[in-house]
Amino acid sequence: MLVLDHVVAFDLGTAVQVFTAANQPGQRRYDVRVCSPGATPVRAEGGFRIAPEHGLEAVARADTVVVPGIHGGPTFRDGTLAPDVGEALVAAARRARLISICTGAFVLAAAGVLDGRPATTHWRHADAFHRLFPAVRLNPDVLFVDDGDVLTSAGVTAGIDLCLHVVRRDHGSETANRAARRCVVPAWRDGGQSQFIERPLPEDGATTTAPTRAWALTRLGEPLDLRTLAGHARMSVRTFTRRFRAETGLSPSQWLIRQRVERARHLLEATGLPIDRVAADAGFGTATAMRQHLHSVLGVAPSTYRRTFRGPTLS
Repeated sequence: MLVLDHVVAFDLGTAVQVFTAANQPGQRRYDVRVCSPGATPVRAEGGFRIAPEHGLEAVARADTVVVPGIHGGPTFRDGTLAPDVGEALVAAARRARLISICTGAFVLAAAGVLDGRPATTHWRHADAFHRLFPAVRLNPDVLFVDDGDVLTSAGVTAGIDLCLHVVRRDHGSETANRAARRCVVPAWRDGGQSQFIERPLPEDGATTTAPTRAWALTRLGEPLDLRTLAGHARMSVRTFTRRFRAETGLSPSQWLIRQRVERARHLLEATGLPIDRVAADAGFGTATAMRQHLHSVLGVAPSTYRRTFRGPTLS
């Protein structure tokens, strides 16, 4: 975790929490260290200081470098970066994974490691980012962007989503879900979900789609078309679709596919069920359909995913 002056303490704290929560007795998956240039204390947003125990030499040894957001300083104002920090990030980019949370993307962009690559940051600072770093392919509409060895997130809780995504990518869905439970946060919000959820909580007296979503999660293996969902919610299809998107940032069909992918991942990791049975229980119907969806989301076939993340007791 590379912290600079004006660091957003929430971004740092939640990243540390998620990665350490992924560790279990006898299974230390992440060794988390906080560093700053010269191991000097840095000012945090909110009027206090953070005193890291490590200097930039930790960046040179790390497999993953996380840069929390900053609110202030020359990098945030005019896109300049201290030479030693820039050099450390450029060197790390040749061999390690880089992650930014919120306006930490300004730091990666100032080092030049985002040029020509897709990225995101907090929507509120997107215009300033565009002006300072026109070579970056910024998408301010999503929660996070996974570009392989460089990952960036939007603001605040989107950083939690990205860290859980990284844990899931590294160690599978079960480990990520366990970490999410320890942190008391939702286990999964897809990176492509919009930053702009119109109405995350229903207005007083308004009907919400939340009970129907909870009902659908217990019936993923059954046919669930839009009319069935709207009927359960006692809404017209048009009203249900509008309200569902306002509350989740997704269409009902997008949400269903993502829940079914997550269900399939769990079954592939935690059970020895045949692939056809996993496809049926997750609601994909056929192994071919499940294979297409998992390959679209994960880039691998179900059998490959199972070999990678299946628990040792099921091997």
